[in-house]
Amino acid sequence: MCGRTACTLAPDEVSRASRYRTRGGRRHRPAWRDGDQDRYRPTYNQSPQSYSPVLLSRRHFEKEAPVDECVLAAMRWGLVPAWFREDDPRKMQYSTNNCRSETLLDKKTYKGPLLKGQRCVILADGFYEWRRQGKEKQPFFIYFPQTQTAGLAEEDRVSQTQTAGLAEEDRVSQTQTAGLGEEERDQNVAEFPPEEKASDMEEEGDEWTGWRLLTIAGLFDCWKPPGGKESIYTYSVITVDASPNLQNIHDRMPAILDGEDDVRRWLDFGEVKSSDALKLLRPTDRLTFHPVSSLVNNSRNNSPECLQPVDLQAKKEPKPTASSKMMMSWLKSSAAPKRKEPTTGDPTTSDPQSEGPLDNWLKGPGKKARTN
Repeated sequence: MCGRTACTLAPDEVSRASRYRTRGGRRHRPAWRDGDQDRYRPTYNQSPQSYSPVLLSRRHFEKEAPVDECVLAAMRWGLVPAWFREDDPRKMQYSTNNCRSETLLDKKTYKGPLLKGQRCVILADGFYEWRRQGKEKQPFFIYFPQTQTAGLAEEDRVSQTQTAGLAEEDRVSQTQTAGLGEEERDQNVAEFPPEEKASDMEEEGDEWTGWRLLTIAGLFDCWKPPGGKESIYTYSVITVDASPNLQNIHDRMPAILDGEDDVRRWLDFGEVKSSDALKLLRPTDRLTFHPVSSLVNNSRNNSPECLQPVDLQAKKEPKPTASSKMMMSWLKSSAAPKRKEPTTGDPTTSDPQSEGPLDNWLKGPGKKARTN
């Protein structure tokens, strides 16, 4: 199952981190749906009933939009079916935070959205899961293994941003030199690309080199409250049997879409039928994990300490794993102005190695512990 996640990126970072491919293979950076950028709030400890960043086809909002064009939306966790007639979602008699892939076609709540193509991808840094230990439960944070680029130093990332966002006078100068005669360009601007290539440089400079987000398969629906109130978009996380490397923690896990092609096919309801989309829902052994503090047990605790690796034996910070090092470095190197302050409310590690991104990420600027 999946009952808690974390997504600490600011809205602009979420957009950069969730580039997708169209049917033709072109990569695009999704825009936020109007108003949803402000509805989403980064958090280290996200629980159901809160709003998460979700990627889906723009066709769901604009009937003339291409099916393979995607948009970001902030959706409430816990699917409320369109046919629900009460005035308050809390009056539902059962939980819809998760839905089992094996029974999607057996339950009215999920069958409708599935057959209508209402498929989405929930984005998160990772998710929490609890392993039973007698009368107690030990929480773990589970996420994609990270490459070294996820732990770039802040100065490197700032440099990339500055390169991608050249000052106006520099860009104007490049545009002017692009209009010189052939001989003058050869002599004066041999190192400067023409204007059309400058835009390519900006796109390349905007390429995301930070934390790789989990891409979780989900279903969504649109519920219209009685009395003409604003419609609410809600989602459910699809779960599958746990992969072998996670079975010692829990017997279920979210259905992870591992790779851009899987994400594209899951979202492209115009080209990929429901029966074929269901084949994408399978366990993946590509995830890594580390144990964290029981601080995360209380959803009101919303601070970097929720992600901090702990030593199950000594109850102190252990030697970080390769992936946890990258998470800590990423947290530390993240520029405070680019992030919104979060709102409040026997495995130990999967690949032990040396110190990196996770430690730096958690200790970075603007990361203030908050518990209410």
